[in-house]
Amino acid sequence: MLTKAIKPLPDKFHGLTDVEKRYRQRHLDMISNPDVVSTFVARSKVTSAIRSFLEGRGFLEMETPVLHGSAGGADARPFLTYHNALARDLTLRIATELHLKRLVVGGIERVFELGRVFRNEGTSTRHNPEFTSVECYQAFADYGDMMELTESMVLSCASALGAGDTLEYQGTSISLAAPFRRVSMNDLVIEATGIDFLGGGENGGAMKHAQAVSAALACEKCEAFRGLIEGCPTTGHVLNTCFEELVESTLIQPTFVTDHPVEISPLAKPHRDFSDARVERFELFIYGRELANAFSELTDPIDQRNRLEEQVRNQTSLREAAESAALSRGGEKALAEWRENAEENYAVEVDEDFLDALEYGMPPTAGMGLGVDRLVMLLTDSASIRDVVAFPLLRQTASQREASGGESEEEEGDDEVSE
Repeated sequence: MLTKAIKPLPDKFHGLTDVEKRYRQRHLDMISNPDVVSTFVARSKVTSAIRSFLEGRGFLEMETPVLHGSAGGADARPFLTYHNALARDLTLRIATELHLKRLVVGGIERVFELGRVFRNEGTSTRHNPEFTSVECYQAFADYGDMMELTESMVLSCASALGAGDTLEYQGTSISLAAPFRRVSMNDLVIEATGIDFLGGGENGGAMKHAQAVSAALACEKCEAFRGLIEGCPTTGHVLNTCFEELVESTLIQPTFVTDHPVEISPLAKPHRDFSDARVERFELFIYGRELANAFSELTDPIDQRNRLEEQVRNQTSLREAAESAALSRGGEKALAEWRENAEENYAVEVDEDFLDALEYGMPPTAGMGLGVDRLVMLLTDSASIRDVVAFPLLRQTASQREASGGESEEEEGDDEVSE
């Protein structure tokens, strides 16, 4: 006898078929379904390939704090915590970006971190509250260099799994052969709507914003999300909303969506080829999902401060408008529910430590962040992010809630509540 077992294993012929139980008892899932083990072996090979690829290009892996004084480097609702000994509120990091760029300022010209990031948002087949990302920063490079790096990294990971430059994902053939398609966000939205939101020069100002909102609301294709359009605070937000609602899901083959509006890109450098408020940024989409995000980094500390302060003002304005709408809709009770549950109910703060570092001078730098979980999904033909995360976060079961003294819910159901 090798060990003592007091519970029977699942039926070997039928395996473990209850999806909920598979995720909650992953050890049984792995015993019953050999393909699950193969997926996690593939994940390990992918993370190893990412490290080898970047180290082969002279990047150094560094570790940055998980606990932050303020959430920065992305626009997302953070998890909040409290440090008793220091008597201060902290957040779990929503990105590794700002600390890594401070390392570039300090003289590490090629740096990366592969680690966990936490965002207090909804779950879906593509989203998990904690996920793995790799962020890398290279001095004396721009977003064009990051496109080449991203293409090569994705293909290197595919090669590590024995795949070529073509693979099947959910019945669709995907070509990973370089170069990937490159097209600007504005051009894609023009194709979808016929509206050039950035035409006519500068895209700032109240009049330009009003014109953009009017044009979008007059477009029949935008009717389904007119509420989102009406809530956009700037022209750039209108453009981005139209892109997300009409274009994003259609980008099946690898596509670099370039030249984003500055209003949604506070950390990116102004575009060298456009007089309007566009920046040198791209997002990589495959199978209608964002896989990577990169840009030529903004190095001007004065411009950076102005943009971060504008981001704070925009987020505050949006939150106050949503609070007012909730109060009008259902009084104090509705307002309290909104404050507890709404993903947009979070404060954005200016990271003074990051700005202080920029004031000492950061060399021209480009950075890229890639979602490792989504890459593994693509390379292993996994439909849900939970299939590539060993122990995904799930709702409590009725017995768990009862044991913890929590209130019972109507039914457990599926955790995947939003896309």
